[in-house]
Amino acid sequence: MVSQEQRRRQLAREKFLRQQQRRTDARRKARMRNAAIASALGVVLIGSLALYTTDVLKEDEKTNAGAEVTESSSPASPLPDPCEKPAAGKVKSETWKKEPAMTIDKSAAYTMKLATTCGDIDIDLKTSAAPHTVNSFNFLAGKGYFDHTKCHRLTTNGIYVLQCGDPTGSGSGGPGYTIPDENLKDKSLKGNVYPAGTVAMANTGQADSGGSQFFLVYQDSQLPPSYTPFGTVSKSGMTVLKKIAAAGESTGAGDGAPNATVVINKATVTKS
Repeated sequence: MVSQEQRRRQLAREKFLRQQQRRTDARRKARMRNAAIASALGVVLIGSLALYTTDVLKEDEKTNAGAEVTESSSPASPLPDPCEKPAAGKVKSETWKKEPAMTIDKSAAYTMKLATTCGDIDIDLKTSAAPHTVNSFNFLAGKGYFDHTKCHRLTTNGIYVLQCGDPTGSGSGGPGYTIPDENLKDKSLKGNVYPAGTVAMANTGQADSGGSQFFLVYQDSQLPPSYTPFGTVSKSGMTVLKKIAAAGESTGAGDGAPNATVVINKATVTKS
């Protein structure tokens, strides 16, 4: 028998999916309009893929799936910013036409350190299970692609993630290439739940559409197994994530920019 709480979550999830479909349709129309304008002007537009995730990154990624959403006319007052000022430096805008050649040792262990304004987030990477993803992050980190970029999205209703990896900070940026989905049957994904500590790829909702955007799960989140899980946050990193989450997000509705100033000063991938 379905409990009242389960029914509430089901209705909220259905509402969320309808919202995502409307947003997807709106984006499609906007892309078609922009393409027509560019053609008329004789301008070639080279855009990077929008890495939203269909549940946490589809609409930019995720928003309020799994929990009832209520409209709020006035966002709650933000809590004090728990983070430091960003290091000096500029975001790079370089993109590439194709996925980088495989250069990592698939049998070796790799870690990624996100030195953020809120503290260091160390991540153990799942190299053998997601080699294309780890190889891409190794490449992008080596190019300084993530340095000085903001983590642009925090969800606090139903799905609990911090989304990063977009140099534009808009939720639509990417490296210019896509990588294949990997490790979607990871043993950690049980009952369509991405457990706290999971680091996974955002995507457009289509297969093999990941780019550079990724999300860090700070609390168990129910999602379809469509987002490549490629890393696990360390215990100390989880403390940082929870500090960011505790500061809330900007809209007061459970999906928006973090109130905390989360900037990746430096991203480093290291072979253990």
